[in-house]
Amino acid sequence: MTKKEIFIVSAFRENSVWRQILGICSSLAVTNLMMNSLIMGLGVTFSVAFSSLTISAIREYTPRSVRMMVQTLIIAAYVIVVDIFLKANMPAISKQLGPYVGLIITNCILMGRAEGFAAQNKPLDSFIDGIGSGIGYTLVLLAIAVVRELFGFGSLFGIPILGDWWIRWSIMVMAPSAFFLLAILIWIINTKYYKVKA
Repeated sequence: MTKKEIFIVSAFRENSVWRQILGICSSLAVTNLMMNSLIMGLGVTFSVAFSSLTISAIREYTPRSVRMMVQTLIIAAYVIVVDIFLKANMPAISKQLGPYVGLIITNCILMGRAEGFAAQNKPLDSFIDGIGSGIGYTLVLLAIAVVRELFGFGSLFGIPILGDWWIRWSIMVMAPSAFFLLAILIWIINTKYYKVKA
């Protein structure tokens, strides 16, 4: 595959959230605000891209017996960088995201891309695959967040969109709304584009 095809496949055709149902815990937890979703998405994109690059670069030198532990260690190192960066430069958002930044380490997308792609492909291809996976994940988070923030708070990225006349839907700022929105998104995409029969 070309570099462009690798990106398109990982970001859209085989999107980790709507095709493989990975990484949905944070999809449900942080999508009540667009800014939180964007920052979480960028954090995951950084972590998956650079961990895939690193894992691919040392794949031939990593013994199979400790492969998973090495991958987890590499992923954890990049997630810690993201966590420290947020705490130092965006303390308010870091506090809002709470433990979910640290839980990027256990996000199935990162280990899935490490095992499914980076452990078998060249470093640059793995890096592009990681960026594609992260961008695809970010798009899903933002798609859910736009509905939740707009109807729940009447704003987008904290900017008021709907006036005082709008009665805010309290259900939209609660986790169940994210669950239903994610399910509807997965259903629409899989039915329309992948011809999944009900």
